[in-house]
Amino acid sequence: MAVLILGLVLFLGVHSVRIAADGWRTATIARIGEKPWKGLFALASLAGFVLIVLGFGLARRNPVYLWEAPMGMRHLAGLLMLFAFVLLAAAYVPRNSIKARLHHPMVLSVKVWAVAHLLANGNLVDVVLFGAFLVWAVFDFRAARRRDRAAGTVYPAGTAAGTAITVVVGVAVWALFAFWAHGLLFGVRPFG
Repeated sequence: MAVLILGLVLFLGVHSVRIAADGWRTATIARIGEKPWKGLFALASLAGFVLIVLGFGLARRNPVYLWEAPMGMRHLAGLLMLFAFVLLAAAYVPRNSIKARLHHPMVLSVKVWAVAHLLANGNLVDVVLFGAFLVWAVFDFRAARRRDRAAGTVYPAGTAAGTAITVVVGVAVWALFAFWAHGLLFGVRPFG
């Protein structure tokens, strides 16, 4: 569990700089340059991610059961993940109404992903992993919305085509992940 916690601290810590120290981040980028900052950010993020993956795998070997999730929660998690994938697609597909309305769909996707997995899993390692991401996403979303208000950020209006593409891509990637990739990558088949 220590490796997982170290990975979470590193990964979420790096991703929390804009939440807790946006002024320091801006000053550091001005001092060292944008490319070196992005390089250091990427390296620290990758190191944290690797530790999360290794730590989660190690902790799953000796599970600590907190509760048994009812089968219905797994089905609900599958449905919530459909929305999470559409929100994730909305972060990347230009001119979609979802991003125009919600402004930060990727962070909302993380929230939905975390809640879905907390509903479907009752092991301590799951609570630590998904709970940490949920707490981070709540604070990150609030900070991002506060920055938007301070900067007067206006998001471009979405189009029907952009929104349709977003939904189609999100549903397609969800189906690919739910029916094939999740089992391959994590050994758990959500619908199998």
